[in-house]
Amino acid sequence: MIEQISQADGSAGWVASFGDGARYLAALPEETLRKVYANGPDVALAGAIFPLQSAKRCASGFVVNGVWPFASGSPGADLIGVGITAEDDPTSDLPHVAVMPAQKVTIRPNWDVIGLQGTGSHDIVVSNVMVPEEWTLIRGGPSTLDGPIYRYPAAAFAAQAHAIVGLGIARSAIDEVTTMAGSRASITGAPVMAERGYVQLEIAKAEAMLRSARSFFYEATEELWTQALAGEVTLSATMVMRLASTNAARQGAEICRLASGLAGTEALYTGGTLARAMCDSFVVAQHAALNEGSLQSAGRALLGNLIQPGYP
Repeated sequence: MIEQISQADGSAGWVASFGDGARYLAALPEETLRKVYANGPDVALAGAIFPLQSAKRCASGFVVNGVWPFASGSPGADLIGVGITAEDDPTSDLPHVAVMPAQKVTIRPNWDVIGLQGTGSHDIVVSNVMVPEEWTLIRGGPSTLDGPIYRYPAAAFAAQAHAIVGLGIARSAIDEVTTMAGSRASITGAPVMAERGYVQLEIAKAEAMLRSARSFFYEATEELWTQALAGEVTLSATMVMRLASTNAARQGAEICRLASGLAGTEALYTGGTLARAMCDSFVVAQHAALNEGSLQSAGRALLGNLIQPGYP
């Protein structure tokens, strides 16, 4: 579904992917979850984890202060989660997340970017908000609830929810070029695009890249989901899922670049499908969970080297 939404609009797909918020909130205590969903399941979660901000312990929880960038979907959120470091915590290798009502944070409207412009990924500012201990969770820690979705690794889940947006955008770019290729004439008198050899070659490459990336992505998803259903998820399958997600995002961006190049000057217009696809897909691939650093971490894991906390 997220892939299909992203074909129509990358920003809409990106924000729609936050429907997976229940997966992250499942690490909260059960009594807190009852409060979260007391009025029904339609609870939107947004927020940002990094940079982790030090939170001062108090009698009942933490006093949270700080600024967190890239809080996608924050203008429409019911709850906001922010990454904190807790004093004297033995599980400090994994980030804590403090969850609070959206009314308690200030949104700094500074999301002025070239791509995914509609995601509302503004900075959020938290000033002296007391968050009870039972409204904090450990990202990547055990879930309070049982069930396959709650056994699914949180970081891998987040990476694939973002990566699939890139695949949807890439499909829209290929479809746009294919549609215009049969009818768009050159102002110089050259043959229509569909009759040009280099266009035929590059569109074939783009289609193969997309189908290959999708196959790897969904194969890894199926393997990890099968393990979650069986009750035990392996580190190896989780790592492959992270790798497949990074590959999907980066291949998606490259496909959009190829498609835009084929379209010539048609891709220059800011209101056009191809210009938007190229910029949106670039932003997807810049996400911290999908960038070159993620590829390097996958390589370290494949070679049996020590990997940093939080990966995969």
